[in-house]
Amino acid sequence: MEFAVLLAQSGPLAGQQWAVSNTLTIGRDESCEVVVPDRQVSRQHARLSLRENAVFLEDLKSKNGTYLNGQLLAAPTQLRESDEIRVAFAQTFLFLSSDATLPLSELPDEYLKLFTLKVDADARRVWVRGTEISPPLSSQQFSLLNALFIKNGEVVSREELIQAVWGDETPWVTEQAFDALVRRLRERINQIDPDYDYVVTVRGHGLRLENQPH
Repeated sequence: MEFAVLLAQSGPLAGQQWAVSNTLTIGRDESCEVVVPDRQVSRQHARLSLRENAVFLEDLKSKNGTYLNGQLLAAPTQLRESDEIRVAFAQTFLFLSSDATLPLSELPDEYLKLFTLKVDADARRVWVRGTEISPPLSSQQFSLLNALFIKNGEVVSREELIQAVWGDETPWVTEQAFDALVRRLRERINQIDPDYDYVVTVRGHGLRLENQPH
C-alpha cells in the first residue's frame, strides 16, 4: 500500500487528515497522534497499524468501543477502501488508500470531494472537504456561494453577485451589506477549513471561488 489516509468526518476533528505511514494511535491523551478532545474517548482508544502492506485497526480496550462500518470491533481487523471508523460516539473517520505518487488533482472523484468544496444546488447543501456545513447556510449565503461555484473559478463582478442574491431589491443594497454577507460566508466555510481561502477578492473586479484540491 503506497498511500493511506485517515480523514476525520463528523466530530470535533472534522476536516482534518492524517497519513498512515506506520502507526496512528487515536485517543484523548495528548501523546496520541490523533487527539479527540471528548470525554467519551479513552486516553488510548484505538490504533491503526501498517503491517505487510495493509492497515489494521484495533481497539485498545476502550470504555465506549470502536466501531467499523457500524459494527463493534472485537479483534484487530484489516481496513478496506472507504471503511468508516467511529470512536465511541464522538468522532467518525473515513479510511482511504491510493497511489501516493498521484497529485490531488488526478485523484478519483470519491477522493476529490474530500479535498474541495462541493455544492448541491437542488438540496441547497454544501460540503467542505467532505464535511457538510451544519446548520445550513442562510438563503443569501447559499445564493452568493452558488453564484461563485457555477462560474468555476472565474471572477464574478460585485454587481452580478448582488443581483444573484437580492434580485429585485438590488437597487437598495449597500456596499456594507454586501461586504458583511461575504464576511459571514467566509466565516461559515472557515469553521471547517480555517487555513484555506475559498472566497477570494479580486480588487476592482469582484470575487472568485478558489476551489482547487488541497
